[in-house]
Amino acid sequence: MIKVSVMYPNSKDIVFNKEYYCEKHVPLVSKLLGNVLKNVQVDFGLGSGEPDTPALYIVMTHMTFDSIDAFQAIFSVHSEELLSDIPNFTNSQPQIQISEVLI
Repeated sequence: MIKVSVMYPNSKDIVFNKEYYCEKHVPLVSKLLGNVLKNVQVDFGLGSGEPDTPALYIVMTHMTFDSIDAFQAIFSVHSEELLSDIPNFTNSQPQIQISEVLI
């Protein structure tokens, strides 16, 4: 099992439309990736480890897949449509990390 984390870096100039992201973008992701996508979780950053410091990422979305190959195969088919939707909800440039789920 692997986890694909899409992380949107935070800064004072970042704009992020949570409503659009949750009501339009994430359902689009779920629809296009279909049953290859096993689970999706969206986290909105509230703060950092130190009091009164902003979160490093304004949003982190974690998606679970059976394998890297499964993710890459389905994402390559729909990447253009998914990536072109990003300006509709943020000016942050996402970072992607693929991790092995151990527990």
